Amino acid sequence: MHRSGALMAWNVFKFCTALRGLGSVMILMVLGIVGVTYYAVVVNNYGPALFTAGGFGSLTALVVLVLFHGLLVMLLWSYFSVVLTDPGSVPPNWRPSVDEEVGEGGPLSASDFNNPILTMHQSALISDPGDPRIRFCRKCNQFKPPRCVLKMDHHCVWVVNCVGALNYKFFLLFLFYTFLETTLVTLSLLPHFIAFFNDGEIPGTPGMLATTFLTFVLNLAFTLSVLGFLIMHISLVMGNTTTIEAYEKKTTPKWRYDLGRRRNFEQVFGLDKKHWFIPSYSDEDLRRIPALQGLEYPTKPDLDAQDL
Repeated sequence: MHRSGALMAWNVFKFCTALRGLGSVMILMVLGIVGVTYYAVVVNNYGPALFTAGGFGSLTALVVLVLFHGLLVMLLWSYFSVVLTDPGSVPPNWRPSVDEEVGEGGPLSASDFNNPILTMHQSALISDPGDPRIRFCRKCNQFKPPRCVLKMDHHCVWVVNCVGALNYKFFLLFLFYTFLETTLVTLSLLPHFIAFFNDGEIPGTPGMLATTFLTFVLNLAFTLSVLGFLIMHISLVMGNTTTIEAYEKKTTPKWRYDLGRRRNFEQVFGLDKKHWFIPSYSDEDLRRIPALQGLEYPTKPDLDAQDL
C-alpha cells in the first residue's frame, strides 16, 4: 500500500513536468488565437469599416476598435504576469512562527528538529486543511506553511505555471479580461455570423469569411467556458479558499480562514482600489497584508479559541 502511494505521488510530479512542456505549446496557441481574432476583427471587418462605413457605422467601428485594443492590452498584461510571476515558494530554512501543536509561540529553532512531535509530522503529512498543525514535506525536505505551499490553487497548463499566492490575482484578472474580450468579439461579429445564413451576397474573399466564422465560434466557446470558470473562482475568493482546499475541506464544517467577503477579497486584490483591476500591487499593500506573501494568514478568533 505504501509503495502504491509513493508511486502515485511520483507519477503526479512527472505528470506536472509533462504539463510544463505542453504548456509552452499552449502559450503559442493562445497567441495564435489572439492573432486570428485580431485579424478577423481589426483587419477584416472593423478596421476597413472605420473609414468606409460612414456615419453611425464608422462610430460603431471606432467604439469596437477602442474597446478591443484596450481589453487586449489588459488581457495580455494579465496573462504574461501569470506566466512570468513565481507563484511563491517556501524560503530556505523557513520555520513556522508558532508551534500550535504544543501551544508555544516564537520561531522554531534547530533543536526543535529533535522534538518527537515534529519527527512524527516529518513521517506523514497532515491531510486536513482546516488543521493548523505543523506539516513537513518529505519531497522538498521543508516545513510547509499553512494552506499548502503558498496558497497553491492549481497548475494551469495554459500559463505554464502554478497559480498561487503571488500570481492568483493576475490569474483572476486574466479570466476577467478574457471574458470581456471574447464577449466583445462575439457580439461584434454576430451580425457577420448571421449574414452567413442569409441569401444576400457577403463582401470579402472566402478566406476572410472563413476566418470571421471561425473567430466567432472560438470566441463564443471561450466566453461560455471562461464564464463558468470565472464564477467558480469568484466564489472561491469570497470564501477565502482555493481549488485544492475546496476539494480537501469537504469534511471541514468551519473554515478558519473565512474572514468575511470584504476581507477575503482584500487578501487577494489588496486594499488599494487603484490596483484592483491591474496585475500589480502597491508597495503599501505588500507591506500591510502578509497574506499576499503566502506565508501568514489571519484566522477567525473564535475558531482559534476552540483549538486552545
